[in-house]
Amino acid sequence: MKDILQNAWHARGWLAWLLYPLSLAYGLAVLLRRALYRHHIFSSERFGVPVVVVGNVVAGGAGKTPLVIALVKHLQAQQIPVGVVSRGYGRQGNDCLEVTPGASPSRTGDEPALIKRATSAPVFVARSRTEAVRVLLAAHPATAVVVCDDGLQHYALQRDIEIAVFDDRGVGNGWLLPAGPLREAWPDRLRFDPSLVLHTGKKPAFDGFASTRQLNTHAYSASGEAVLLAGLRARPVAALAGIANPDAFFDMLREIGLTLQTTASLPDHHDFSDQDLEGLEGCVVLCTEKDAVKLFALPQASRHEVLAVPLVFSPETAFFAAFDARLAPLISPLPSGHGHQTA
Repeated sequence: MKDILQNAWHARGWLAWLLYPLSLAYGLAVLLRRALYRHHIFSSERFGVPVVVVGNVVAGGAGKTPLVIALVKHLQAQQIPVGVVSRGYGRQGNDCLEVTPGASPSRTGDEPALIKRATSAPVFVARSRTEAVRVLLAAHPATAVVVCDDGLQHYALQRDIEIAVFDDRGVGNGWLLPAGPLREAWPDRLRFDPSLVLHTGKKPAFDGFASTRQLNTHAYSASGEAVLLAGLRARPVAALAGIANPDAFFDMLREIGLTLQTTASLPDHHDFSDQDLEGLEGCVVLCTEKDAVKLFALPQASRHEVLAVPLVFSPETAFFAAFDARLAPLISPLPSGHGHQTA
């Protein structure tokens, strides 16, 4: 059903038209919900530090987590203490907790675990992002900036900077769910909440900042051993991907000269099990860093050569300049302690 919907989202075919009345109802509900927050009928919360929300208006992944990691590293390079909050999509439980290096991805979610591993920044997950921010600031009071992984539509958390991420799908057929892929109207949203727009694909569908994505030259084992990817060209290779666009990962592997004997395109946030490795004996198994968070923990993984291939994600310099220009006036007058208010 998901594949059928995604095909309909690329064009205004018969299925999209059939679903269009539902999209109209959905759009009215979105507008009503936004108005209830704007007129303070629904409460929202602002904290004593700048909050940066990275998200998308299109259903499915578009490259938010690599951008969160890039932003955190950018802030760390400037000696700005930064923390991250996330809902932790797909995790077991709704409690608020800090992501630690040894925490199970089933409890934290795969993306928060990857962010923690890649940045070592404080990362907190909770069903409510406002609760996650509150607990983060209490545990790490020196935090000067909070980056929220996803949550453009989580209006209960007030934000200072929004970054909308798009891949090569753009806005699809331009219609709202379920007739199209949009969670809210675009570019109408820009009239209410001006956002920085970053494209993570090779062919941006409209104006915005660009970025590049390429594979690292080395893959890494669960023990941290580095393996040169070019050295795998003569070996049988299998590739697994439980991300939003598995084919993009497979294509990048082929572009560096690897011959993939088999590929497995799995749903985003796939809950890997030993069965996913069955029949892959004798192959080098390549996966994304996000998938490795779960794959490395499987009992069967030790019986295979499973390697994680890091993605080198680089927003253009102009994007960071625009981000810094928006953040600078928010950081300079920061008070010594954190507080928050409801509005």
